[in-house]
Amino acid sequence: MKAMTAKEFAEKVVEKFCIELTDQLFLYIENDKELMQDYLRVITEEGLHKTNQDLGADFKELFFVDNLGETDKVKSKLIKTYTQHTMPDINIVKKKLSK
Repeated sequence: MKAMTAKEFAEKVVEKFCIELTDQLFLYIENDKELMQDYLRVITEEGLHKTNQDLGADFKELFFVDNLGETDKVKSKLIKTYTQHTMPDINIVKKKLSK
């Protein structure tokens, strides 16, 4: 078996990380006291489903990713399922950043 290059390894890590972006976002909220307090206030006002749906939609747009499928293999305690994502499309990123 041929040894993996650093570039190939980086691509593998980024691809795997992108698939779990949404779960990582909620883990980040969970592990940040201030964000968690804000999250609890927002879900009290806006509702859990709407808040999580809005977070996911904004997150998708900000990171220039597309939806793959939904999974229930979740690490965060804040969600039961989440949509997995593709790696960012570099052409879309360049186009949006050039505006």
